[in-house]
Amino acid sequence: MLSSVLLASARSERIRRLVTGMPLTRSVVDRFVAGEGLGNAIEVTRGLTRAGLSVTLDHLGEDTTDRAQADRTRDAYLELFEALAENGLTKDAEVSVKLSALGRALPGGQAIALDNARAICAAADRLAMTVTVDMEDHTTVDPTLDVVRDLRADFPWVGVAIQSMLRRSEGDLRDLAGSRVRLVKGAYAEPASVAYQSKAEVDRAYVRGLRLLMEGTGHPMVGSHDPRIVAIALDLARLNGREPGSYEFQMLYGIRAAEQRRLAEAGERMRVYVPYGDDWYGYFMRRLAERPANLAFFLRSFVSR
Repeated sequence: MLSSVLLASARSERIRRLVTGMPLTRSVVDRFVAGEGLGNAIEVTRGLTRAGLSVTLDHLGEDTTDRAQADRTRDAYLELFEALAENGLTKDAEVSVKLSALGRALPGGQAIALDNARAICAAADRLAMTVTVDMEDHTTVDPTLDVVRDLRADFPWVGVAIQSMLRRSEGDLRDLAGSRVRLVKGAYAEPASVAYQSKAEVDRAYVRGLRLLMEGTGHPMVGSHDPRIVAIALDLARLNGREPGSYEFQMLYGIRAAEQRRLAEAGERMRVYVPYGDDWYGYFMRRLAERPANLAFFLRSFVSR
């Protein structure tokens, strides 16, 4: 029930104004977000890569309401690529993009988002970097896959996130098993008609999907902090004769950092999802909804001030 309330709050403008107006301590924001500026993102990326970790950078923003805002998001990614190149950080970095931030919800938004995503992919391609398209709520799956399909005509390395909680996802994974796919459990409030509701069902669907990806010819990206999922992924990789680097683990910045380092030190490719930017509200609320421990951390920060 609490998770549902927090997820609904993620898209409430009234609650957004309330929460973003609070005097949040830096320890709370910094737990999940690299910072608000490009310099913060570069600094965090440098520290993680020096520790043997890879990164995927997300310039925060979604539900863009005008074309200028969508174009500013595109330009923020282009500036990010320039900064990564100038600092010698392109080897272990990629970016993640949300099509809603690139204008998909605008009139004619599918074409706008595709054009902006194509510009981002072209910049990444020049630097031998990759781009993963994030998945949003269930109403966006088909439009997102359409954009990914169009992008892959020129950039076959484009990745996409698939959510195991959606009942349709096994079919999607069968179609995508020869490509780069980030498999996640899902962080949106979805109705029972389209999504599994219990943790056990979502977990079982995740393992079924992971098996499809590991048996395929693509590059599975295991997006989970669950120790059981990590162990199963390692077993499936071995069963399918996969070497480290032919798949990877992905975890969120600020969550299970010690486990991230352990996997990297064991020779696994461990990529950290690093968000940055001032539009952190929706991302932050979904992180609180995912784990009670995150909410406890948030509340404790105010008590201990």
